[in-house]
Amino acid sequence: MLLFVRNIGGKASLRVSSFYSSSLQNPFPLFSSPSFPSSENSIFSRPMIWFTSFLCVMRCPFVSKSSFDDIASESMRSFLQQDGPHMFDSALAPIWVSMVLVKLKGDPKSALKFFKEAGSRAGFRHAAESYCVLGHILFCGRFYLDARNVIREWILLGREFPGVDFFDMLWSTRNVCRPGFGVFDTLFSVLVDLRMLDEARQCFWKMNKFKVLPKVRSCNELLHRLSKSDKGNLALSFFKDMVAAGLEPSVFTYNTVIGCLAREGDLEIAGSLFEEMKCLGLVPDIVTYNSLIDGYGKVGLLTKAVIVLEEMKDAGCEPDVITYNSLINCFCRFERIPQAFNYLHEMKQRQLQPNVVTYSTLIDAFCKAGMILEANKFFVDMIRVGLRPNEFTYTSLIDANCKIGNLNEAFKLASEMQQAGVNLNIVTYTALLDGLCEDGRMREAEELFGALLKAGWTLNQQIYTSLFHGYIKAAMMDNAMYILEEMNKKNLKPDVLLYGTKIWGLCKQNNIQDSEAVILEMMDYGLTANSYIYTTLMDAYFKVGKTTEAVNLFKKMLELGIKTTVVTYGVLIDGLCKKGLVQQALNYFEQMTLTGLQPNIMIYTSLIDGLCKSDCVEEAKDLFNEMLDKGISPDKLVYTCLIDANMKHGNPEEALNLRNKMVEIGMVLDLHAYTSLIWGFSRYGQVQQAKSFLDEMLSKGIIPDQVLCIYLLRKYHELGDINEALTLHDDMMRRGLISGTIDITVPSVQS
Repeated sequence: MLLFVRNIGGKASLRVSSFYSSSLQNPFPLFSSPSFPSSENSIFSRPMIWFTSFLCVMRCPFVSKSSFDDIASESMRSFLQQDGPHMFDSALAPIWVSMVLVKLKGDPKSALKFFKEAGSRAGFRHAAESYCVLGHILFCGRFYLDARNVIREWILLGREFPGVDFFDMLWSTRNVCRPGFGVFDTLFSVLVDLRMLDEARQCFWKMNKFKVLPKVRSCNELLHRLSKSDKGNLALSFFKDMVAAGLEPSVFTYNTVIGCLAREGDLEIAGSLFEEMKCLGLVPDIVTYNSLIDGYGKVGLLTKAVIVLEEMKDAGCEPDVITYNSLINCFCRFERIPQAFNYLHEMKQRQLQPNVVTYSTLIDAFCKAGMILEANKFFVDMIRVGLRPNEFTYTSLIDANCKIGNLNEAFKLASEMQQAGVNLNIVTYTALLDGLCEDGRMREAEELFGALLKAGWTLNQQIYTSLFHGYIKAAMMDNAMYILEEMNKKNLKPDVLLYGTKIWGLCKQNNIQDSEAVILEMMDYGLTANSYIYTTLMDAYFKVGKTTEAVNLFKKMLELGIKTTVVTYGVLIDGLCKKGLVQQALNYFEQMTLTGLQPNIMIYTSLIDGLCKSDCVEEAKDLFNEMLDKGISPDKLVYTCLIDANMKHGNPEEALNLRNKMVEIGMVLDLHAYTSLIWGFSRYGQVQQAKSFLDEMLSKGIIPDQVLCIYLLRKYHELGDINEALTLHDDMMRRGLISGTIDITVPSVQS
């Protein structure tokens, strides 16, 4: 007893010693083993402490149990009324309070009152054991809310000190009253509520070890918190711990984990858990189905999303607005707008009203597809039915209008947005700034940029990249370099997009050497050039006549595993065709189709033009027919190439048929098409047909070359139609098409 008093007396720091030391070393000082003291800190030097401690701690043989309880109660009153001021000046007070709490375990109200009154003393701080003891007392007395509040207060104080193990402390005091293991669930629940997720997981492991598991509801809350903090791997791990511990997951448990995994794209495990819960007899609800539909849809597994929808209907679980919004969003994201509309129609058939999300999703899809008129119609209809557009709705329309150069409409929408009380966000401002830069309106872009800085906006990398792109496009290289310096000052590291813009600007100036240096600079920053950058550089090589370097760059892309796109192949094939390397271009065309890429009109046009110029007319015709079979409409250049090639190869009738086809589809012939027709029919002696095309050409305001006019006049002379030649000559002179007299020695115009 004397050693006990000596060990706790005179050192104020021990009042909070429980927060620093492990409960396994001295979990509850009230039960310390006594030993004999030295004379240095003899208790006799502190008679008041010794006397009070003796009454409170020692059980004398001449005092009965009931008398001792009376003494304890009297001691409490005496402590609060008389001895309190002295006791709170020593380190004994926190331990003495814990002891009194134990004596009051049969009266939870009095224990709580005493705890609060003691805690209100100036300079006093409860020991950790007091919180633990009171928590047990209150919980056993069914004062659950009070127990929770006490444990919460203890944890808030205790987490200021590293290394605290709350479970160990609470476990060491479990014998204060009859076991009430629910208090450990409260501890676990409070840790979760305070977002101490790592501590909660450690608490669970110890609870499992000592067989005092928390309730499934409490575990569900931890799962929910883990999933919201984007810790899907931890959520799945804890779910497995729950099952291994013998807890039976509920539908909510499975929904939480499946939803988390679906959001993170781990659909294989999400799907297996979905099947598992059904095997356990748990009935999936609308939350389960919606999570899977949204998850499958976002990664492009649209068929699986539809299968889940049908299973949902078969199970009698009615789809709601969230279900259809997920489907509409996913089909729009993968450019399947017609199917999205089918779900909109089905949604309305089920008497479900489209909401702001529904309309905004469709408006954004139309905008991204360049269908501005349809987007505007939905925007008007949205307002008509009483829905208020949000910042996402407005930003989609503003961005779309900026991309097509309709800046007046974009700024008008921005003004409407503000008048409607919807604040412009950084994405909206980025779209406006990008639109101004793309349109070359750099002064206005600078004004908007300055206004954002002045207003205190934290400008992101996209803003700087847009401005940088605008300066590069406007050939304002000094300004562009200044933007790079500003980015460095703000610790905004250039990304692949910005480097791509820089390389594009340098290639535009045919400065290929500096472009190559930029790629090396990217590598120094740990960035890898993407398909766009390689394609840009490859195009620049072709334009300066470095065909071998361009082809080698393409081969390097394949070696590095960089994705080759239709645009990449388009640049490669077009460059080879322009250099007359048509067969090599055809080889890459075949390679492209084998990879699953579908040729676009640019590639077909380049090949047909190259084949025609290489006198491979039949191969060109085959590609032309292939285009039509695939539903790709040939452009004016394709028709003109084929007209010219057929004329050169003695097929004027086929050339005429192509011309008639152009007229049927509303395609206007240009100078090159008319030149080919006039030259061709003149060559084959059909001068009247040639002259009719000359008249048609002139009626449309298209002026022929003087050489072509002289060539037609010469054909008239060669055929002996002198009078018609003289009449045509005078007409040409009057129109200013030729000057001087006819020189029949002018050589024949070749291709």
